[in-house]
Amino acid sequence: MFETFFKNYTFQSPLMNASGVHCMTIEELDEMADSKAGTFVTKSVTRQKRQGNPEPRYYGTPLGSINSMGLPNLGFDYYLDYVSKRQKTVSQPIFFSVASMSMEENIETLKKLEDSDFQGFTELNLSCPNVAGKPQVAYDFDLTENILTEVFSFFTKPLGVKLPPYFDIAHFDQMATILNQFPLAFVNSINSVGNGLIIDPEKEQVVIKPKEGFGGIGGQYIKPVALANVRVFYTRLNPSIQIIGTGGIVSGQDAFEHLLCGASMLQIGTQLYKEGTSVFARILAELEVIMKAKGYTNIEQFRGKLKTIEE
Repeated sequence: MFETFFKNYTFQSPLMNASGVHCMTIEELDEMADSKAGTFVTKSVTRQKRQGNPEPRYYGTPLGSINSMGLPNLGFDYYLDYVSKRQKTVSQPIFFSVASMSMEENIETLKKLEDSDFQGFTELNLSCPNVAGKPQVAYDFDLTENILTEVFSFFTKPLGVKLPPYFDIAHFDQMATILNQFPLAFVNSINSVGNGLIIDPEKEQVVIKPKEGFGGIGGQYIKPVALANVRVFYTRLNPSIQIIGTGGIVSGQDAFEHLLCGASMLQIGTQLYKEGTSVFARILAELEVIMKAKGYTNIEQFRGKLKTIEE
């Protein structure tokens, strides 16, 4: 019922983690592998081990979360060693996330990945909103085009990009025009909504320490924005570029809506952080109830078939 076709592979479920959640250590990655997720993505890597921003840097709320993690990770070699060993025994491809501190470092990391034995999917994060002093690359359209031109001059393995949310139709059109120039495997939309602010009214202060309390907003707050971005790129990108939907997936209903908008895979971040890997089994069970009630026996029967209101 949940078989998902992504490029040349069939996954048993469309669900996976969002990079940054439950993927820091080998232990967490193994727990992802043993869950009901179809596959998983590594922590976004930098060249060397990185501590990230000072604590507290994550805060959960009833409707989602705010975070300013600052790319904490155990370094490129740690994750490459893990995925290289795992792919020798498991045929299901893994996603490897790259989001370094500079584009020069990203290029260097991708060249190492190109020369390695890694056979999965690479996710190039162009949208990290939580590194102090670093703007989001994907809001600079010329820079994004230049980076992708350089990347695809040497990178031959399946690669996709993780994008921030866009809010204007003109920007949707501009970015789609740029992305359609390249042999991307996928687009992941969206990353957290950058530079939100959550306040503790009792203490009369912000709830996270980095960036004077500003951070990326995730969870239910951002689902309408995520659905809009998924739908826009599904209808504007070349059919060969598949969509990973991310943002506000808490229930089977949320997953159904992302799929209806055209997503092929779904990443879960905030709710996975709150609930642990059991979230995947629960959401799939809820999705199954919805699909059976509607008479759907597989995802492809409704994926991308969102209706508009006609006259």
